[in-house]
Amino acid sequence: MRIAIDAMGGDNAPDLIVRGAVEAAQEWPDTELLLVGDQSRIESLLDGRKLPNVTVCHAPDVIGPDEEPVKAVRRKKDSSMVIAGRLVKEKQADCMLSAGNTGALMTTGLLVVGRLNGIERPALAPILPTMDDVGVLSLDLGANMDAKPEHLLQYAIMGSVYRSKVHGIDKPRVGLLNVGTEARKGNELTKAAYDLLEEAPIHFIGNVEARDVLVRNCDVLICDGFAGNVMLKAMEGTANTVFSALKESFASTWMTKVAAAIMMPKLRQLKKKMDYTEHGGAPLLGLDGLIMKCHGSSDVKAVKNAVRQARIAVQVKLVQSIAAEINGK
Repeated sequence: MRIAIDAMGGDNAPDLIVRGAVEAAQEWPDTELLLVGDQSRIESLLDGRKLPNVTVCHAPDVIGPDEEPVKAVRRKKDSSMVIAGRLVKEKQADCMLSAGNTGALMTTGLLVVGRLNGIERPALAPILPTMDDVGVLSLDLGANMDAKPEHLLQYAIMGSVYRSKVHGIDKPRVGLLNVGTEARKGNELTKAAYDLLEEAPIHFIGNVEARDVLVRNCDVLICDGFAGNVMLKAMEGTANTVFSALKESFASTWMTKVAAAIMMPKLRQLKKKMDYTEHGGAPLLGLDGLIMKCHGSSDVKAVKNAVRQARIAVQVKLVQSIAAEINGK
């Protein structure tokens, strides 16, 4: 198995990306990791270590976080992200990981790797943390701002296959994000999608509300990219605000400091539940190759967990399974 890693993408590249890759290489010696990026910088970070399952692939260019995706991918053909995508396209790698520009990665997937037959729009599918530690696979959370009912149907099928194959959930419950649980609730998009999902070869449980997502009211959450991204950012902002308020309150008096010391183990457990690094990466589903999007601020732990997740997806033949389900084969 070969996994290409965009070593130059993300806030902490290449330092923490390379360190995470090294830890993954040591953990899984049967997996070859292709570090794509500035060869001299990567080799300096390897510090002379000769790992038999780590190969450096030189890429002289980098796509920055603020670059316009389509222009960047078309003009920077020698960037680390595009070269990693070509490795997947040419079957020299089974998967690629990147913590770089999300739009550029989506564009790389579309223009370099290509879509699966039968898929109109690939979807970004991260795991939202839940209180029972299982998480909810959510798609789409920002790759496509506008969607048609048919797109949501494809998201549901792909998400159900991913949850079943990668996470081992038998008959994953698929829910449609809406403003209420009643079947006729919502806008024209959700009403039309509801009818399609009822007829789909999935375990559709109907409409679900955002307030119940963190207690895992479904295993796969379906929504358009606009509504999904608004929900995601609201959850992230709420979590950050609550933890900041708790920190300020516990530091206010000597009594609260004592209370904080007592509660600290539980608070750490709660923070871990909300930690994106536990899951590592989000797949771009619907492509004719496996691409994992890591969080822009991914650290060593996140990179290693992304490799772990990618290994499972490759082993269970995720892309082939989605293609078979979509095309009825």
